[in-house]
Amino acid sequence: MQINQYIQKGKKQLAILIDPDKEKSETKLLQLIHKVNILNPSFIFIGGSTVDVDDFKQCIKIIKNNSSIPLIIFPGSHLQIDKNADAILFLSLISGRNPDFLISHQIEAAPIIKSSNLKAIPTAYMLIDGGKTSSVAYVSQTSPIPSDQYVIAKNTAMAGELLGMQTIFMDAGSGAITPVPPKMIQAVASSTSLPLIIGGGLTSLEDINKAYNAGADVVVIGNKIETDINFLLDLKNINFVNTTNH
Repeated sequence: MQINQYIQKGKKQLAILIDPDKEKSETKLLQLIHKVNILNPSFIFIGGSTVDVDDFKQCIKIIKNNSSIPLIIFPGSHLQIDKNADAILFLSLISGRNPDFLISHQIEAAPIIKSSNLKAIPTAYMLIDGGKTSSVAYVSQTSPIPSDQYVIAKNTAMAGELLGMQTIFMDAGSGAITPVPPKMIQAVASSTSLPLIIGGGLTSLEDINKAYNAGADVVVIGNKIETDINFLLDLKNINFVNTTNH
């Protein structure tokens, strides 16, 4: 499968984010995977800001043994790489000014990814203020883009596109109080031809539909299912595309 067959502009896709740091019980992880398989989303994302490497690899092994849904790494550092996944979001935190997350982690990860079968998806990663300090903001020591600064978000996304990125990921952070505003999504979506991923703070079907209607191509759900696993079944009402059907 080519990169552009994973995350595509103009298709409404859904990703379920699994954080290995929060899914250390194999029994609970298998229950989660079972419900994810029923939902049959476009992707499973895996990663977190403070994940133990052994937990990360074990979680990937269990998921791959129990699901055929494309598994994409959403890395918190250069240590979160595993050849058994299908692809990796090769992130550059372009909303921040910390060189470690702009390029340093990428330099460490590059030779490992190149020697594996992982498909790298160059991704412009943008943190958006979600009303609380996210773990990503804390770990990366960067400030998110204020949620009312649509022009800054738009210009940052355009810079990512001109730098050669192949997708944009706007993230309000795990457990955000408020998701990325629809007006900001619309401003970014209208200014770039790249697929747009939206995550953080999406806790209802209404939030998800607003993101899609504003221009999101992929919506990521993570923290909500950690507190309400049955929300996965509610998501069956969302009209999204599973790439395994194509």
